[in-house]
Amino acid sequence: MSIKRIHVGPRMSGIVINGSNVHLSGMTAARREGRSVAEQTGDILKRIDELLADAGTSKEHLVQVNIWLSDITTFDEMNSVWDKWVIPGHTPARATVEARLALPDIKVEIQVLAALPG
Repeated sequence: MSIKRIHVGPRMSGIVINGSNVHLSGMTAARREGRSVAEQTGDILKRIDELLADAGTSKEHLVQVNIWLSDITTFDEMNSVWDKWVIPGHTPARATVEARLALPDIKVEIQVLAALPG
């Protein structure tokens, strides 16, 4: 089985395709400072849409999602954006946990696994 990497960097690849599985690296908001959890979540979900398109798939084909919040009390705020983005009937398996994230201004990190269509 071949492995294809897209947006390859020195530390990680943004996308790794293995068979019909599309793995995205953990995504954080590009603009974070002073932005709310809802704003960061919206930015991340837009980036996920773009990366899934680069890989030849879409959020309709989400399989699994992991979400890390720096403060679990913002769970409802994050979900207010998530619930508008995710496609009803195509919701993935999902876990959301509180974690200390890499930088103090990161409030949300999201990692997804999707399938290629077909």
